[in-house]
Amino acid sequence: MGRGAFERILVAAAALAAVAAAVLFLRAPDPEAGAPGRGGYALTATDGSTFTEASLEGHPSAVFFGFTHCPDICPTTLGEIGTWREELGAEARDLRFWFVTVDPERDSVDGLRDYLSWSPGVTGAGGTRAEVDEALAAFRVYARKVPLSDGGYTMDHSSFVMLFDRDGRFVRNIGYREETGSAVAKLRALIGAGAG
Repeated sequence: MGRGAFERILVAAAALAAVAAAVLFLRAPDPEAGAPGRGGYALTATDGSTFTEASLEGHPSAVFFGFTHCPDICPTTLGEIGTWREELGAEARDLRFWFVTVDPERDSVDGLRDYLSWSPGVTGAGGTRAEVDEALAAFRVYARKVPLSDGGYTMDHSSFVMLFDRDGRFVRNIGYREETGSAVAKLRALIGAGAG
């Protein structure tokens, strides 16, 4: 087995461990920590706005944490978001999708904007390391650097999409590679909740 293949296996194993840890984290929240998505974070969004707790209010939202150098999870999830939007059609007009970087050292806001240019309807958000860490804590999302043998690094991070209702309350997750019909049903229920 070549070194590149071995590194990919290690990264995949670390990603699976991260997903398991993050799911357990959200299932057993610390009562002192508050609800996911609540907090004093403030990130710069690719549409020129500021992404804060208030950004999740007034419409249903889907939030995904990732990074532009992600080899598979992030582009796969962004592709799935495009499929969900197509399936929902006009139903998705009030639904906001957010992509928040876990790698601010490499992901500038301009870089996020370029990266998301092929994924219409998804707004990116980033900031300094401290600002992103505050958002990670508020959403209770797992992320850490994983060094590579060439001196670079990748990011181990939660791979689910978090759903929030019109009042900014966390409702549920869509899992990584969840079946399209199941994901769309969750989004349709989210859109319908409190509408009218």
